[in-house]
Amino acid sequence: MSASSTPSTLYIGLMSGTSLDGVDGVLADFQGQSVSATLAAAYVPFPPHLRADLMALQAAGPNEIEREAMAANALAVHYADCVAQLLLQTGKSAAAIRMVGVHGQTIRHRPELGFTRQTNNAALLAELSGIDIVADFRSRDVAAGGQGAPLVPAFHRALFGDAAQSRVVVNIGGIANISILPAGKEEAYGFDTGPGNALMDGWIHLHQQRSYDINGDWGASGQVHPGLLTQLREEAFFHAPPPKSSGRDLFHLDWLQAALLRTGQPVAPADVQATLAMLTASTIADAVKLHAADAGQVYVCGGGAENALLMRLLGQQLEGRAEVRSTAALGIAPQHVEALAFAWLAQRFDQRLAGNLPAVTGAHGPRVLGALYPA
Repeated sequence: MSASSTPSTLYIGLMSGTSLDGVDGVLADFQGQSVSATLAAAYVPFPPHLRADLMALQAAGPNEIEREAMAANALAVHYADCVAQLLLQTGKSAAAIRMVGVHGQTIRHRPELGFTRQTNNAALLAELSGIDIVADFRSRDVAAGGQGAPLVPAFHRALFGDAAQSRVVVNIGGIANISILPAGKEEAYGFDTGPGNALMDGWIHLHQQRSYDINGDWGASGQVHPGLLTQLREEAFFHAPPPKSSGRDLFHLDWLQAALLRTGQPVAPADVQATLAMLTASTIADAVKLHAADAGQVYVCGGGAENALLMRLLGQQLEGRAEVRSTAALGIAPQHVEALAFAWLAQRFDQRLAGNLPAVTGAHGPRVLGALYPA
């Protein structure tokens, strides 16, 4: 923490999501509960071996405890690198930063069994950075009977809520989630809608050894396969009422391969990619039409906002009900929103204020989220 008699208002947020591509970090100045300025942003990509290690931890395997511990140590080093870059950009010292909020890397998400696991070595990060670390934000909500996800709707309400217009904020990372922000109200609602980029990323890596489909170009070269889309959309998760959350525990390539087998005919790889883009767009649109029919504006953040095909399909699936734009239109780059959310959640922890919304997660009540690792 800052040695000054006046507490610092500077917080860092670090996010590494289900896309498993790297760490997004922001350094922000908070006045009250609002972001007064985003002072710096940084991105630290994961090397292929770390991405492979984290991907392998998504499923049961031998020697998991040691493999997870080693991956957590490597993550802490990458998180510390991201923090160092933010400090270098702004000329700030570690002592000037109040806290770092770090999400960790989700490797299992099983709220129905009473746990969610975001691997991280927050103690090592505190040692490396010299800054107080707040981590493990999701576990307390799960302990209180909630899904532990999504946590961003409370932040979306604070940052993007509008007095005159109902809005929806869609975060498309590996998994997609929506935040419903009614006009002029303090309430916010939200839930996971299903796969975001995870299946598309996995499929293009399998066939082209690329980590993601740039602009959705490969998917745009194919045609949506109606039979496969029907098989995919039969998944019970899509039809379950909120609160609900999901992850790679459900939406993975084996799940996709099983649906491909059920179609009973071969499907060209580019057509599969096109169909996966339509799956993401259509399930998001279904959620908006069913739960936020009055929303006139839909703002997209996360990596999916950079996928031109996905953005076009989402607009088509909404059938003109709402304007679809990136959160850049509101002044926040789409890749910075989630990292900002965890800076905000660190501030909420610091002030001992609840970070969850029970109406979103299903928890028994508001809870202060996170665990502190002092520098």
